[in-house]
Amino acid sequence: MYICYIDESGTSNIPGNTSHFVLAGVSIPVQYWKSCDNDIEYVKKKYRLIDKEIHVAWILRTYPEQNKIANFEKLSYDDRTFQIRAFRTAELLRLQRSNSKQYLQTKKNYRLTEDYAHLTLNERKNLIIDIAKKLSTWGFARLFAECIDKIQFNSVHTTKSVDEQSFEQVISRFEQYLQVSGSKCPGDNFGLLIHDNNPTVAKKHTLLMKKFHKDGTRWVHLKNIIETPLFVDSELTSMVQMADLCAYALRRYLENKEEVLFDLVFSRAERKGSVAVGVRHFTNKSCTCKICNEHRRS
Repeated sequence: MYICYIDESGTSNIPGNTSHFVLAGVSIPVQYWKSCDNDIEYVKKKYRLIDKEIHVAWILRTYPEQNKIANFEKLSYDDRTFQIRAFRTAELLRLQRSNSKQYLQTKKNYRLTEDYAHLTLNERKNLIIDIAKKLSTWGFARLFAECIDKIQFNSVHTTKSVDEQSFEQVISRFEQYLQVSGSKCPGDNFGLLIHDNNPTVAKKHTLLMKKFHKDGTRWVHLKNIIETPLFVDSELTSMVQMADLCAYALRRYLENKEEVLFDLVFSRAERKGSVAVGVRHFTNKSCTCKICNEHRRS
């Protein structure tokens, strides 16, 4: 039995505010779930983040208020937390009186970064790298992802939206992996999807999965994936957070050429020989990125 945890990075809307949309799935055999969870919690404990969500995009932002606190890096975690809370409280009170629109955005930013505000930017970068290093050692894990360059995407030609194509591609590759890896024991290699809970996406992907179970995808009939996706709150599920990390790393590599995090997670891409069949970059044929080079390799 395999569980494939799914999350996204970027916006599927065109144009949206990102040039790429990435849907990623991290698959592990069910018997390794506890050891993977323990690995993640071990790293979180080092940074005083036990039971906290790893949301990479918010963790790796700059927090300008840290630069306004004297000797912030030399303070203890407790003193940093106190100073940050005091600064943010004063700032929200100021904005509440002077700028309601900025107040609401700032309040959201503070809420989503509160758990990580005791860490400097370098510490937060090291946190994500440490987790990615753990993931890279899971030889039993497989990464499946569709990375869509929205500039090159033609919904009229594909007859699908960016989100629909991404989901169908990830599902197809996971199903094919289950069929191939379970060929020696037919009927024993089942897969279950666990998806980050996005109310907008949940109904659409559930209906798509029902269609795939009935008619198959464009590339494969579903024999091994069971049920429709189970949608969970990523805050409560560490492995969905790993899918978020992978999707983020792929997108940031394609958009900004950031390779450190990418190289760690891409090492887990499903491969057939030297070909990275599990991850595809949907773009023009002249692309020479690492994904395209390894996906096309013969």
